[in-house]
Amino acid sequence: MKSLVSTVIACCAGISVLASSGCGTAGSSDALVIYSGQHEQTTAALVQAFERKTGIKTEVRSADEATLGNQVVQEAGNSPADVFYSENSPVLEALAEKGFLAHVARSTLAQVPARASSAHGLWVGVAARLAAIVYDPRQLGAGGAPRHLVELAEPRYSSRVGFAPTETDFQPLIISMIRSYGLAHTEAWLNALHEHGAVYPDNETVTQQVNNGQSALGPIDNYYFYRLRASLPHETHAAIAFFAPGDAGNLVDISGAAALRSASHPAQAQRFLAFLVSEEGQRIIAAGDSFEYPLRPGVAPSRQLPALATLQPTFLPPAQLGDGSQVLALEQRLGLL
Repeated sequence: MKSLVSTVIACCAGISVLASSGCGTAGSSDALVIYSGQHEQTTAALVQAFERKTGIKTEVRSADEATLGNQVVQEAGNSPADVFYSENSPVLEALAEKGFLAHVARSTLAQVPARASSAHGLWVGVAARLAAIVYDPRQLGAGGAPRHLVELAEPRYSSRVGFAPTETDFQPLIISMIRSYGLAHTEAWLNALHEHGAVYPDNETVTQQVNNGQSALGPIDNYYFYRLRASLPHETHAAIAFFAPGDAGNLVDISGAAALRSASHPAQAQRFLAFLVSEEGQRIIAAGDSFEYPLRPGVAPSRQLPALATLQPTFLPPAQLGDGSQVLALEQRLGLL
């Protein structure tokens, strides 16, 4: 079996994406290098504001977070990256376990709820997204989406569900299913989805195919639907539904950022992490087109998003989500990867 981090990361994506993005080459010696698996538009807005505020030059290298994480492992302590900005916590947990991350300043960690960051202070939570279902009201009727994650594998949805098992967003749902129903039941559930569902390469495709009527419904994170609606305001046929309180699917996913132990610019890296969770940084996230929830108390999300408190989602501690290796091993065994 591959090393823990490589198992988590390499199974999700190849290195070709990284190579095409230019990552892994020597960066400008005076620039803060950020490996970013987050939304490029919002990341660009954050970086521009940070540069204006601090005068610190930055170089952002964007790619799939799994590919970027694998690159850090391959660079083995010689990475040009100073900061790793991730869409999901398992990659950060994997890098932390391998000793690639530096401790985040306590003052930075204190800006967001402790449950949203590394239990060991090795990365800080930046934003949250909520698992949801995108569905086609033309096929299921208005309000006709299921409220429970386990229902997606029921016979009534056979050949109607689309999902993206290679998405890192899908991993927390499997972990939550295991916690709620056990490994055997979760394996049977995944087998049923695989047998009767349509497998898509990513959640953007799931959302588009539901909007086009090719699938009737699919599990996604909330922002995929809101981005679709923002880009196609007059051609959005799909709708979004949220899982019932207490359900395995009613889950919050956390994006986060870390400074690498090998950073050439450790002080600037810490300043960037602090900026991400500052009021200014969190307001940029709230106003951006990533449609994520800011984590800093007192900063409201986009008005298009329902308040998290009204949906009563479950916040799984990052330590419980782990590094994703159990989930990836299960998906490999079932032929989903």
